[in-house]
This record gives sequence, C-alpha cells and structure tokens, in this order.
Amino acid sequence: MNSINKEKIDLKNFTRDDLTDFVRDHGLSPYRAKQIFSWLYRPGITDFSQMTDLGKKLRKSLDDQAFFSSLTTRVREQSKDGTIKYGFLLDDGNMIESVLIPDGERNTLCVSSQVGCAMGCLFCLTATMGFIRNLTPAEIVNQVCAVRDDLLQRRLGTINNLVFMGMGEPLANFANLLSALKILMDQLGLNFSERRTTVSTCGLVPGIKELGEKIKVNLALSLHAVNDDIRGQLMPVNKTWNIAALLDACRQYPLPRRKRIMIEYILLRDINDSEKDAKQLAELMRGIRCKINLLPCNETPDLPYRQPSAEKIACFQQILLDSGYTVIVRSSRGSDISAACGQLSVSKEP
Repeated sequence: MNSINKEKIDLKNFTRDDLTDFVRDHGLSPYRAKQIFSWLYRPGITDFSQMTDLGKKLRKSLDDQAFFSSLTTRVREQSKDGTIKYGFLLDDGNMIESVLIPDGERNTLCVSSQVGCAMGCLFCLTATMGFIRNLTPAEIVNQVCAVRDDLLQRRLGTINNLVFMGMGEPLANFANLLSALKILMDQLGLNFSERRTTVSTCGLVPGIKELGEKIKVNLALSLHAVNDDIRGQLMPVNKTWNIAALLDACRQYPLPRRKRIMIEYILLRDINDSEKDAKQLAELMRGIRCKINLLPCNETPDLPYRQPSAEKIACFQQILLDSGYTVIVRSSRGSDISAACGQLSVSKEP
C-alpha cells in the first residue's frame, strides 16, 4: 500500500454510506460523497488532484486529512495452465496472495480476507501460518483493483467473478468483509453483481446467518467430511459447530430462486473418499438446494494427504449423480506455482 502519514484516513475503508458520514462530519454536502466515491475505484486514479469535478480547495482539504490506498505487487507468477498468482505487500511487511483463474474469456479472482488463518484445517497450507491479522476493507478491495489494473494494462480482459476462497476465513473477519462486499458491489464502486460474488466458509454458523441477513451473495460451504469424527479431526471448527448445526444453517440461508449453495468437498485418499462416504454425503444434502464441487487433494510435500485414484474419484461422483445432484470434479489449477486450493502460504516479503 502507499506509504502515507498514519494520521490520515484511508477513504477506501469506507462504504458509500460511511463516506457520506465522513463528508457531513467535515461540513460538506452529502452529494460530495457520491462524487468522491465515484473516483476512488477508477483505473489509473492515484491522488485527489485527478478528481477534476472537485474544486481545488476541496481537493487540497481532502489531501490534508485523507488518502486512498493501493497495493504493491511483489509477486506475479503465471502457471502453465494460465492461472496467475499475485503476492501483495502490505504496509506492515506482511504479504497476502490472490489467484486469478482464467476460463475461456472469463476470469475468476480468488480473494484473501486475512493474513494467515486461525481455523487450523489440517489439509490447508495457509493454516500452517497461523493467524496473523485481519485485512481491512481497503486491503480486501485493493486486491481486486490491483488485478483489474494489471489485466487492463496487459489487455487480458477483466475480472468476471469474485470468490472469497483465498487466505483466511472470511466470516471470521465479518465486519471488514461486509464493508468490502458493499464497496465491490456498489455501482459506483467495482459494480460486481451478487450472482458473480461468492463467499466461502469452513463453518462459522453465526456468520452464515448474519451474512444471509446483511447482504445477498452466493454461499460456499467447505464440508470435506460426512461425519463429525472425521471432520473434527480435519477441521477443528467442527468441535464448535458440528455438521448438524452447519447444515441447519444452510437450510435457513435465504436463497433466491434458482440459486444453490456450493458444497466443497476435498477428496483425501483413504480418509473421506469411499463409496460409503459418497452415499452418506448424498443423504446429508437432502433438503438443501446445492451443487457439489469435488476437489481432489492438491498434494504438497509439507502435508501428508494424497489424492485418490481417478477411478475412485469417478465412482464417488457417479454415486452423487445417481442421487440427483449436480456434481463437478474441479480440476486443480495453478498447482505448479503453489496457487491451487489449499496451497496459499506466505507471510513476509521474499
């Protein structure tokens, strides 16, 4: 991010409503908030002097007390399959990663919400970092701005979909996540639609309910096991909110018509990949409008888990298909640059 006087206020932490309160508190008319907000997320805007429909006196006043941040890109790696991993340096020296996944002419950006993660899922490298801190709304939004600007500069299109499946548990940083989502989905902000925005959780039940009450987005649930025994071993969060509580929260989640919850299920060899597991999963999902994403484990030397055989994966999928579910086996993207699901792990500048 920009090196700025710490006494100044980063306007990119403000939703449009927050910015309206800010300008009122500084004796300005509320319409100024709309003017300023409309400039903050335009490509190529780096300082107040470029906001040409604001008077010079107002621009000088804003510059004296506020700023708007950006992220510094320290890493940009491209996989042989086209996936791009970005490493962003934060003001405090920590780093976060975002991953762009191209699919034909469409691009999906995987966004981080925390530096590290406190959830401790055993199959995820981010968990080995531990929890360092939450990202601010500006740090969340600026990942999207930085990648968008890079794509524009290289004439590689734009970002079509956002998925909060990067470093961290989004619902554990709820207030900042909510502010970031409001900015990203504001027509004067980044203008992403609810249909193109997905928040993933490992199972923070109160956060699922609150998310559904506060904003309309797609929900993805990291399930990864069909009984509390195995899930509790793999995912410590299950000891607080078990599978029954989790699925009850999903049933109560306010889904618009034709919308479904995305159930994420990582396949770990000889742990959760049996025919019995597939049949139990089919039973668990009864009464929940969902589609199921199967994720063959992304192997890494740092973790002991291995991927099931192709035959076993196909068998698991077929059982679910025969039970009437939409089931996709998600191909691993970016594993050669450690950008695949569960492989994000970095904390300090290299």
